Amino acid sequence: MKKIFLCCAAGMSTSMVVNKMIKAAEQQGIDVDIIAVGIEEFESTLSNYDCCLIGPQIKYKLADFKAIADAHNKPVAVINSMDYGMMRGDKILADALSMIK
Repeated sequence: MKKIFLCCAAGMSTSMVVNKMIKAAEQQGIDVDIIAVGIEEFESTLSNYDCCLIGPQIKYKLADFKAIADAHNKPVAVINSMDYGMMRGDKILADALSMIK
């Protein structure tokens, strides 16, 4: 099972994206665990997941988060703002899966 977490300012809008990603995974027969957390939970969540996608609204945190993630050998990236705004769960899921080796 692949484990993906999304991180945003409060975890609210990203929860809708998570639901779209889970639906896309079910349609494709992909076994995943996907959650959304707020900024303050990034570090405590990181070790239990394969990768992290951060919401476009907190892309300013990428450098900080990347330094922490690199120390744990975990990939982190910003969700494409167009995909995020359009709630393209299938595309965001594909991006996350491509980050996991």
